[in-house]
Amino acid sequence: MSEQGTSGRNSLRPGPVEHQGRLSFLEHDSKLLAGNALGDPTYRRHPVYLPADYDRQEDRHYPVLWCLAAYTNAGPGQVNWRNHGENLPQRLDRLIAAGDMPPVIVVFPDCYTSLGGNQYVNTSAMGAYADYLIEELIPAVDGAFRTIPEPAARAVFGKSSGGFGALHLSLSHPGHWAAVASHAGDAGFDRVYLRDFPLAASVLDGFDGNLEAFVRAFWRAKRPSGSHFHTLMTLCLAASYSPEPGAPLGLRLPFDLETCQLDEAVWQRWLAFDPARRAAREAEALAELSGLWIDAGSRDQYFIQFGTRQMHRALNDAGIAHHFEEFDGTHSGIDWRYDHSLPWLSQRLKAG
Repeated sequence: MSEQGTSGRNSLRPGPVEHQGRLSFLEHDSKLLAGNALGDPTYRRHPVYLPADYDRQEDRHYPVLWCLAAYTNAGPGQVNWRNHGENLPQRLDRLIAAGDMPPVIVVFPDCYTSLGGNQYVNTSAMGAYADYLIEELIPAVDGAFRTIPEPAARAVFGKSSGGFGALHLSLSHPGHWAAVASHAGDAGFDRVYLRDFPLAASVLDGFDGNLEAFVRAFWRAKRPSGSHFHTLMTLCLAASYSPEPGAPLGLRLPFDLETCQLDEAVWQRWLAFDPARRAAREAEALAELSGLWIDAGSRDQYFIQFGTRQMHRALNDAGIAHHFEEFDGTHSGIDWRYDHSLPWLSQRLKAG
């Protein structure tokens, strides 16, 4: 056999493990997302990773991990082929084959929106995505696959906005997941978001403050600039944290478009979602978890390490058991952190 077809010791690039899981796709048409304000699709195909022994052990039921994508991404993007490194199914294959974690089912929900991503909250400006996950997709997955259909066997994890979503769901909708992992999840909003407001105001000034015109231009641009990307993200955040029916795009920005002065009333609505603040006042929800993992890079370019430290301190003050790490890294290229958190999460779930 040629080297191209083998993963032996002489291969320059590591090959796949011998026993590989497979992807299935849950096709689902949502009732909860029907009529959403952005006109985003209700019918979606959600990738589901099934471990290598799923088809061989037909009587076995598995714990389930739910992977929430970062901003700009969604479930389908997390399972795509990569030219360098591993996609998440390949990482799971390796971790399971090495005995670092037990076989699990992993769901990669597609919650993408026309504002470039999702914070996984219920909002009139984008849709009831928290309810969508909990009330529609969890029962659909439990009905379609051999899961252990109870919260004790279910975990949720993600990085960046996905990490925020995991924390938000555990705080605002407790009792559905036993364990949570957030890698560089949005926290410490006053240090993470405020610096983007003048940038967004400047970009929107070029569209005479017309939010919809900006979004339409963004999706039709051949090469959207970094400033336009951050402006779209700011709109997504406003749609998540400060929706306002009847306002342009159904959202209220936390700053004045002409002067960029902070609107304190709207800003307080944003801060109500901040995990760094919520950890102190809503600790009882986190106390129910069998495992809580939070980490961030010490050189995070969004400065999320500071809010993560604040959350860690609040959890310590409240006596909430958790795992905290600050690793040498930035906000980018941190999938390697899953090598540590996924085995840790799996050990805290009810096994089949």
